[in-house]
Amino acid sequence: MPQIDDILSHMKKIDASDVHLSTGSPVTYRIYNDLVRANDRVLSQRDVELLVYEILHDEQIRIFEQNWDLDTSYIYPGFARFRVNVFRDHRGPGAVFRIIPEQPPTLAALQFPPTVARLAESPRGLVLVTGPTNSGKTTTLAAMINHLNETQSRHIITLEDPLEFVHENKECLITQRQVGVHSRSFAAALRAALREDPNVIMVGEMRDLETIHLALTAAELGLCVFGTLHTRDAAQTVTRLIDAFPYEQQPQIRVMLSESLKGIISQQLVRRADGNGRIAVLEILTSTPAIAHMVRENKTQQINTAIQTGRREGMQLMSQHLQQLIEAGVVAPEAAAGMDGPKIGAAVEQPRPELVS
Repeated sequence: MPQIDDILSHMKKIDASDVHLSTGSPVTYRIYNDLVRANDRVLSQRDVELLVYEILHDEQIRIFEQNWDLDTSYIYPGFARFRVNVFRDHRGPGAVFRIIPEQPPTLAALQFPPTVARLAESPRGLVLVTGPTNSGKTTTLAAMINHLNETQSRHIITLEDPLEFVHENKECLITQRQVGVHSRSFAAALRAALREDPNVIMVGEMRDLETIHLALTAAELGLCVFGTLHTRDAAQTVTRLIDAFPYEQQPQIRVMLSESLKGIISQQLVRRADGNGRIAVLEILTSTPAIAHMVRENKTQQINTAIQTGRREGMQLMSQHLQQLIEAGVVAPEAAAGMDGPKIGAAVEQPRPELVS
């Protein structure tokens, strides 16, 4: 049994999401939002190499020593999968392991509103899940795919780096590809996926212009495309997508996005009031003629107002959802202090007459 398994098995006991191995520091766990040292024993360079190299095959070691970093995954049989990043810093080698449960979550278990299921069921168009690092985007996408897998009959292709949640075929046929193992890049994998008879394509990271453009094109062609971005809210997401393109292309991209965008789910994790884990606070935008008009006419500053007044369409601002969770006693009022962006009571401009006509 690899030595790392003792460290990883301890994660579940203390409800940690990540473990950090770093030369010159003790083994450190992330429990909710806090870093907690396992003990005072400092890891040497040799300690880290022994722990990490034992679970890598020769080709992975060669790639790491050549490139100085490596993304991969590790399976602890009967326990969990782990997303692994191996790196070097000024002290020596290090690694971060993030736990990925063996079974994908359900939307019900995550306590998501019905709007999320409706967005997951979109027959075509672009659905984005956004938020900062460690905000649960991968978990949300896994739950949406699991929902389809249990309720629909579709061919779903996931493009990931690395593979995280593994889905068994239920009602759907699910093809999962890891960038760097099964394809050279997200763009190359997405280009190939268009020829593989998909209904749904999940793009783990829309990190460059070519990938974003291909995702928009796939949505425009009639596929349902799920993707992620590291943006704080819906308005910022729209701006980020459009600004990724050269200025002269942006009018065309605004038109494409206005026609293909089905929804944006922006999220952050906050600690539950009872101390039992964290819960996602969601901002949800769904496509309406008013939203499409704002995107097309570059009026993204009005999107927050449209979300605030769009409850009948299942929309909500993050501050609205946070207020609901506080009133229900699910999270404590001080939870807002650790969140990015507008808090409860943040001013939102009043709707203008043309937005509600």
